[in-house]
Amino acid sequence: MSIQNTVEQIKKHEGFRSHPYYCTAKKLTLGYGRNLDDVGISEQEAEILLQNDLSECKAVVKRNIDTRYCNDAQVGVLINMAYNLGASGLMAFQKMLANVEAGDFQGAANEMLDSRWAQQVPNRAEELAKQMVLGEWQRS
Repeated sequence: MSIQNTVEQIKKHEGFRSHPYYCTAKKLTLGYGRNLDDVGISEQEAEILLQNDLSECKAVVKRNIDTRYCNDAQVGVLINMAYNLGASGLMAFQKMLANVEAGDFQGAANEMLDSRWAQQVPNRAEELAKQMVLGEWQRS
C-alpha cells in the first residue's frame, strides 16, 4: 500500500474536524485525528497556521478599511488587532477606524487605549498605539 493510499484510508477512518473535539479515548483532537493532548503541534506547524491566519487578517483589513494614509507599520497595527480580536472585533472599533481613514493616527491611538481591549491586553495595546502614532515598528 502506498503512502497516498494510507493517507486516504486514514482520512476515511478519522474524518475531518475543523474544531477541537474529544475522541473516544477522551483526548483533545483536531483535523484528521491529531491528538493534541499527547502530540500537540510543532513550532513549524504553528508558523503555517499563523501565516494562514495573517493572510486572512490582511484580506479583512484590505476589504474593509481605507488605509491610504497608512504606512506598513500602521497597517500592521490593524492586522495585529484583527488577529487578536477577530474581524468583527476590529470592525467594532468604529471611532478608531474613522480616525485611521482620516489619517489622524493620534486620535486612532487614543481610541485604541480608551477601550476594554486595552484593559485586557495593556502591553499589546500600548505598543500598538505607539506604533500607530509613530508609524514605526515597535519591538520589545
